[in-house]
Amino acid sequence: MREERRRGRSTGRRPDGRPARFRWWIGAALTAVCTAAGIAIPSPAQADGELRDLADARGFEIGAALGVDHLANDSRFADLAAAEFNAATAENSMKWDAVQPSRGQFDWSGADDFMAFARANDQAVRGHTLVWHSQLPSWVSNGGFGAGELRGVMEDHIDAVAGRYAGQVAYWDVVNEMFNEDGSWRQSVFYDTLGESYVADALRMAAEADPNAELYLNDYNIDGINAKSDAYYDLARSLLNQGVPLDGIGMQAHLINGQIPSDMQRNIQRFADLGLDVAITELDIRIQMPASQSELEQQAQGYRTVMDACMAVDRCIGVTVWGIVDQYSWVPDVFDGYGAPLLFNDSYQPKPAYYAVQEALGGDGDDGGGGDDGDDGPGGPCEVDYSVQNEWNSGFTGQVSFTHNGSSALDGWELQWTFPSGQQVTSGWSGEWSQSGSTVTVSNASWNAAVQSGGSVSVGFNASHNGGNTAPTAFTLNGQSCAVS
Repeated sequence: MREERRRGRSTGRRPDGRPARFRWWIGAALTAVCTAAGIAIPSPAQADGELRDLADARGFEIGAALGVDHLANDSRFADLAAAEFNAATAENSMKWDAVQPSRGQFDWSGADDFMAFARANDQAVRGHTLVWHSQLPSWVSNGGFGAGELRGVMEDHIDAVAGRYAGQVAYWDVVNEMFNEDGSWRQSVFYDTLGESYVADALRMAAEADPNAELYLNDYNIDGINAKSDAYYDLARSLLNQGVPLDGIGMQAHLINGQIPSDMQRNIQRFADLGLDVAITELDIRIQMPASQSELEQQAQGYRTVMDACMAVDRCIGVTVWGIVDQYSWVPDVFDGYGAPLLFNDSYQPKPAYYAVQEALGGDGDDGGGGDDGDDGPGGPCEVDYSVQNEWNSGFTGQVSFTHNGSSALDGWELQWTFPSGQQVTSGWSGEWSQSGSTVTVSNASWNAAVQSGGSVSVGFNASHNGGNTAPTAFTLNGQSCAVS
């Protein structure tokens, strides 16, 4: 019986209990597909990023969600994706509306391009997602199907998608986001038509289509112990008792800066105690903008807390971040006023969060390297010269110049510092200025966004003060600390 075969089947695990990563060679046909789409496929020899190397050494997976349009159109994004991550999730290209927009009419272009990139770079693939209430084509969500026909529609879709990539996908997020925050079942075309049984049915169908993939349930706000994660715990225990093929729980971890669940490790452990693997599948930590240096440091601590919680539990197999660079994140479009949630900033420079993840994986957490191949100039990645040009009773004119010492040119920059004496910028030039509390942020104007290695930029401002005008002593450029001359 299908229900009975899962517990005893081979899962391809290493002797230490962690799942072995799927490794394969890319075929000529998929290489041609990816080349035709314009996606750069870095050779495996290029995949020597710090995070990836450290994770490989520990038998751990550090992954990223990858958008195929970014892979095709942004070589820096593709290079980071290949170099830093040993696992990959299709951001949107495997969802129902992408692969089957019309009934029986499949568009494999995006999913195939994603798979080609992951294969070329020896990355374990998380398929995302087979059954979800969102990003459904209208022919499914408004189809008016009876139970029998909808079950058939679901089976045909799972069989086609999971079957196409059978043996090539390490994990499938089979059913995504089926509970409300209070632990009640979410209303959806699947639940409303089929009832609770649609989850077990989908897992069985996926096991039939790809017997070798690990099958997961996946949701947000289940990172700590709460009503919603309790509902998943109860459902998982019930499914396992019925012999339904379930291998793991995916905790998305779309988090707010400073609000990391304190019981995250305990929550991971209780699912592991059921005999399930756990993965952090969609990690990002959003900050209310503009992000100050102290908030970026707090975000880094949040990333470290999540990494430590996962790595403390044997059955937590890996952490995937939901994107790579801040500029492509979904967060600003969904959470008004929030942003900067990822490991690399808009200028592709590693943030403090990157070094926190690096350190959690066993690296040195040194923010003087990593972002520019370790060949920064003598002042580190940047040097700043701050001076007061003119001063009067209640104000002054200041000038700040920075030199970019990284080996790669900047295409956009953000300089930040904190005034120690309550000074307030009243006007500025040669950049876009803002101030939050004592933290000043100035970003490039349109005409000075590009800064070559060794190049310098000067900006100026007028500011007020209340009798004290102590100079700031700490500056960051694109999130990296600068030497002060």
